[in-house]
Amino acid sequence: MLDKMLTKDCINLHLKGKTKSEIIDEMVDILYSAGKLNDKEEYKKEILKREAQSSTGLEEGIAIPHAKTSAVKIPSIAFGLSKEGVDYESLDGEPSKLFFMIAAPANASDSHIEVLSKLTTMLLDDDVREKLLNVKTPNEVLEILGTDSNEKEEENSSNSSYDVLAVTACPTGIAHTYMAADALIKKAKEMGVKIKVETNGSTGIKNMLTDEEIKNAKGIIVAADKNVEMVRFNGKNVEIVPVKEGIKNPEQLINNALNKKAPIYKADGNTVSSNGKKEKTGFYKHLMSGVSNMLPFVVGGGILIAISFMFGINSSNPVAKLLSDIGGGNAFFLMVPVMAGFIGMSIADRPGFAPAMVGGLISLNNGGGFLGGLIGGFLGGYTVVLLKKLFSKLPDSFEGLKPVLLYPLFGIFITGALMYGIIVDPIASLNNSVTLFLKSLGTGNLILLGAILAGMMATDMGGPINKSAFTFGIMMITAGDYAPHAAVMAGGMVPPLGIALATTFFKNKFTKEEIDTGKTCYIMGLSFITEGAIPFAAADPMRVIPASIIGASIAGALSMYFGVLLPAPHGGIFVIPVVTHPIMYLASIIIGSVVTALILGYIKKPVTK
Repeated sequence: MLDKMLTKDCINLHLKGKTKSEIIDEMVDILYSAGKLNDKEEYKKEILKREAQSSTGLEEGIAIPHAKTSAVKIPSIAFGLSKEGVDYESLDGEPSKLFFMIAAPANASDSHIEVLSKLTTMLLDDDVREKLLNVKTPNEVLEILGTDSNEKEEENSSNSSYDVLAVTACPTGIAHTYMAADALIKKAKEMGVKIKVETNGSTGIKNMLTDEEIKNAKGIIVAADKNVEMVRFNGKNVEIVPVKEGIKNPEQLINNALNKKAPIYKADGNTVSSNGKKEKTGFYKHLMSGVSNMLPFVVGGGILIAISFMFGINSSNPVAKLLSDIGGGNAFFLMVPVMAGFIGMSIADRPGFAPAMVGGLISLNNGGGFLGGLIGGFLGGYTVVLLKKLFSKLPDSFEGLKPVLLYPLFGIFITGALMYGIIVDPIASLNNSVTLFLKSLGTGNLILLGAILAGMMATDMGGPINKSAFTFGIMMITAGDYAPHAAVMAGGMVPPLGIALATTFFKNKFTKEEIDTGKTCYIMGLSFITEGAIPFAAADPMRVIPASIIGASIAGALSMYFGVLLPAPHGGIFVIPVVTHPIMYLASIIIGSVVTALILGYIKKPVTK
């Protein structure tokens, strides 16, 4: 297969470029002239996009620009040699002389990627590089790489416990992922250290670390420029570095792991990416993927709808109609399908997006609303997961057809048939029942509902309980009931505002850093960003969380008592002018915030210097 990807017409032993940009242009021209690309400009755009993330100039005079895109017609490798060398922003600052430009199609098969990855690791061999620097003809290049590309015995065996474990990953999963892995394995062998490296490459996770291996390892290295699963390393010494450090400083990383110099990793029950950002797992991860991508439509469309009310939407005012058409007729209309689509994409990657989005749209158009959209998203995603398993037995010649024909065709049909045949009608009936039930509740029950929803917003401040209350409020807005979400927003604003007030009027109960942070809580609270209270809740959960829940519940109950209706799903203080009874709504939020502040001022202990 390497013979097919690296051919004579893709080899140039006399590159003329003097700059990085000129070399890229020259290498792209080689591939395009050889008929390997569908779209020259699009491929170059993807190459530059990858370079913007981090330079592909490595050490020892090597550069491996690469891209995986539909602009590639045939999986290929171009080789170029510059005798003088070019400044390619390499890791060691030395000029680059050996250039390998990798072109992988968007639907490249696993076998293609594996060959490309093997090639990149070969270049770490000193003899291979030296031979390539002195070649005279393209045939010599093919001979050198053909000889050295034979399968070698896997150093990364998995037969016993290991001193050090590592994970490598780069954004495209083609070059740096495997070069970092090979550098770590090679250096560990020289040092007499037993190591196992998991690669998170374009073909998926290979050589996955086991729980037993993680438990017994002295230290762990994560050399990655994209998210990797981190929760499994909870309580271990974990060195987290960019993937290029795995290539550049393998010995230092291995020594740090052996000597347990890295900090103890704390995952707090969540999956945390290599860049430190928390990411939930399972059902909640998929749900939050949908909700987070839906929010721009919710916020932008919802606020436009709310502003339209100020111009009198029931009149013939052209401004009101324009705002309503943009916000409600389009942005807000897309909310449920977009949420469903990204849920499906979270479950089954890009092939899951279209079936799930269609499922969400079917729900929206047939009375299933928000809840039906959730179901449609999960249904579309898991339908594609099933199809992937079924189609995995097809011949390799079908690989290119799967993402462009088989997954969308069967995924959309199966999801749509199940939505129409089984799901939509019962969900629509359930939505109507819930709406009628809420409308039938007396004042006392409505007050209790408002207190519960608002209290949920303050319970985990952005976590699953908070998002459940927020989701319910959005669902009620789509059903035409604006009261529950008013309580939800009030409850979400109280924790940061209450804490801000407490840090202002009870300074002896907070550190100087907390008082400074408290000032930002005013802005976050007024903007309906409950997460502003998290630093305080994390530092003193037994006092801050109960105080926040009590204050938020009072605000939500008062909002319901005053009959406040909120047509905008987000916006905080900025949309209060469009609610019914704005003065009483402000009073509800202020009273709840003051209650939280007073409780904190009373129960928190004075700070000792």
